[in-house]
Amino acid sequence: MQRVFLQAACLLAAALLLCGCSGKQGDASASAISPPEKNELTVLLAADTAGAWPTGLDPARSKTAGANLSVMNAIFGGLFQLTANDDGTNPHIVGVLAEGYEIQDEGRALAIKLRPNIRFSDNTPLDATTLRANIERSFAAGCTCERWPWDLKTRVTIADDHVVVLHFRQSYPAAIHHFPVSSLNWPASTQALAAMGADDFNLKPVGAGPFKIVSNETSTKLVLERNPSYFESGRPYLDRLVFVSIGSEQAAYLSLLAGDAQVAEGITSPPLIDEAMKNGKLSVTPQTGTSPYVIQLNTSAPPFNDKRAREALYYATDSEAIRKGIFHEWYPVSQGFTAPGGLFYHDKVEGYRTYDLEKARALVKQIGTFKTRLTTIKSAVAIQVVTALQTQWKNAGIDVEIETVELAALINQYRSGQWMATLQTAGSYDPESGSSVSMRFSSKAQLSGVHDPALDKLIEAAAATEDEDKRSVLYQQVARYISDQAYGPFILAFAPAQFSVKGVEGPGLSTKIPPVLINTGIFWQQVRRTAH
Repeated sequence: MQRVFLQAACLLAAALLLCGCSGKQGDASASAISPPEKNELTVLLAADTAGAWPTGLDPARSKTAGANLSVMNAIFGGLFQLTANDDGTNPHIVGVLAEGYEIQDEGRALAIKLRPNIRFSDNTPLDATTLRANIERSFAAGCTCERWPWDLKTRVTIADDHVVVLHFRQSYPAAIHHFPVSSLNWPASTQALAAMGADDFNLKPVGAGPFKIVSNETSTKLVLERNPSYFESGRPYLDRLVFVSIGSEQAAYLSLLAGDAQVAEGITSPPLIDEAMKNGKLSVTPQTGTSPYVIQLNTSAPPFNDKRAREALYYATDSEAIRKGIFHEWYPVSQGFTAPGGLFYHDKVEGYRTYDLEKARALVKQIGTFKTRLTTIKSAVAIQVVTALQTQWKNAGIDVEIETVELAALINQYRSGQWMATLQTAGSYDPESGSSVSMRFSSKAQLSGVHDPALDKLIEAAAATEDEDKRSVLYQQVARYISDQAYGPFILAFAPAQFSVKGVEGPGLSTKIPPVLINTGIFWQQVRRTAH
């Protein structure tokens, strides 16, 4: 279905309705909440993912911008964000700095219409010329958008002072769903860049979002203050927003209870979520899963260039045991890259190899005992999962070494090809966006371990289809092909939870918005502190 430009009031109506809903309720704790007259928040982010920005905050240069979603949205606002109904259903794109979009030329073009009179926090204008310069700069820096099917001659044109058009060599209506976690979504002031120089700008970039940077201690602490140039009158509601990296979820939880912080994003530990829900001193908002855990395999090198080794992992992986033992049966077992919080969800894949220890042992006996290195980021819940997998796979005769690394180091491993198996997520609310199926399984993606032209064609066909019913069927075919070739066993579609002290509300914080990569995109311009 072709989309047309939507007016600002219509686009933001759903988001505005989200402001009044909060998470689970309980008795307020005066010691856990700063006085409401102190109109600021301290937000805790996981040091291994959302709270790590080692390559800076310039969207074009950052290698972790998608993981730093909260920080990026606060500084740059975003052309578009993902929103949903209060219960997480009906996920859809709304314009923020953009007034709307239109899919043109039978899906081969995407026109983005900026709101009039948008200004960066240095008071310079955001117009079509500046947006095009930002898009080209991100592309030149090697953004993930490189893998989009761009027109080979002309990528970006200007239709008028406020309309930029992206051009593709084939139909690509899914492009709009990429924006919430793409560097293209966060335009920066090119005048500030020229005046400051690239390195200083990377430390304190200038955006058009609700907040501007006061100070930046890389991957440690980021202090923001209200942007007086922000286009929405009366917003943001907060005067000050401080992001702090924290090393563990337990430490984040205790910091909230002690009153040292007011928000902890992306909590994944089921025991901690359960404890916080029972505690009654915090609001807990579990999100709806969009991106299932998958064991991503490097099929270009031993042992997983042998299909039998890949099949052995499928049969040796007991997803139901992990679901019960680690995740309290909260999330459904997955057999593909879709999940209940997203589009085109299917819980079963025909022919999927489920847990069968005897079959796993027989395959290992055929090919001989093999070793693998199972890598994950330094996250408590991810480490729990790979530890369980290590035990399960060893029962089948597979020798497993666990490796934990920082996010940036993991990305470098992918780019060098020096990896074997990793615990990752695949898919998003749209399978083509975020941590997409193409990112994990397409030959053209840097973070893929699969190089299969037949699979590439299936993925490209699904992404190029505008009719959603047809896309759903095509994604079922993609999931079936991945399963048939044993390219990566899926586990379950978990999702993080948002913790906040009582009296803190806002879309994506006290309401459910499906995650688009790691965390939910919070509408920081609408977050507020209310009286006790």
